[in-house]
Amino acid sequence: MTERIVVSPGDLLGDGVFETLHLRPSGPWLLEEHLARLVRSSSILEMPEPPVDRIRSAISDLSVSSGALRVIYTRSGVLNVSVSTIPATVLRERREGVRVLTADLGFTVRKPPPWSLSAAKSLSYASNFAARRWAARQGADDVVWLSTEGYVLEAPTASVVWLDGGVLCTVPPEEAGILPGITAEHLLSLAGPAGLGAAQRMITGAELSRAGAIWLTSSLRGLAEVVELDGVARDRSPWTPRLLDLLGF
Repeated sequence: MTERIVVSPGDLLGDGVFETLHLRPSGPWLLEEHLARLVRSSSILEMPEPPVDRIRSAISDLSVSSGALRVIYTRSGVLNVSVSTIPATVLRERREGVRVLTADLGFTVRKPPPWSLSAAKSLSYASNFAARRWAARQGADDVVWLSTEGYVLEAPTASVVWLDGGVLCTVPPEEAGILPGITAEHLLSLAGPAGLGAAQRMITGAELSRAGAIWLTSSLRGLAEVVELDGVARDRSPWTPRLLDLLGF
């Protein structure tokens, strides 16, 4: 279902929010968590609250049962719910892993600007994809952004998860001022049954390079193992297939 009103200049400038969900035969994966984040992102942008019931209704009316489900909501009230095929690159990254470069985002976790939208999933993703294109020109697949203090933040379209001994870790979103990662948080909630501990903690880029394993997590990827970091190859982790299985991939 697509509902449209007159597009405002703000819509053309990315003044809105979105969510991407993995649509499975069993239904949209982690739907309520994604809807809650959509509401939270709208609040950060000082937008009207999204019409959550209309979104649920639009999803229930879909004629397909798998793919990449996207919900877009703009300040002027445009609502779009659509499904597309999961990109082949996403499937490849899940299967083969990713080569990653670290890069300074120019963002400080100690004193972000008061207008920062870094904790919201806004439509302004042009710089995110520009970062991935930059990585491709360097022979890599993706980027892990660092703060000006050297702390790991996130990837342009994914959260960062790593293994520290027997503890599965991710970056604390509130402390780092980044978007909360739904897949990452869900994965950590499953760590106990897998025999692992779980923690949210800050980590520097240098410390990350010494982690037992590193993954990028997102709704469509599930997780993609980092097989090369800043040009240094990394051994594949036996935990990757186990964690993918836990996530239902």
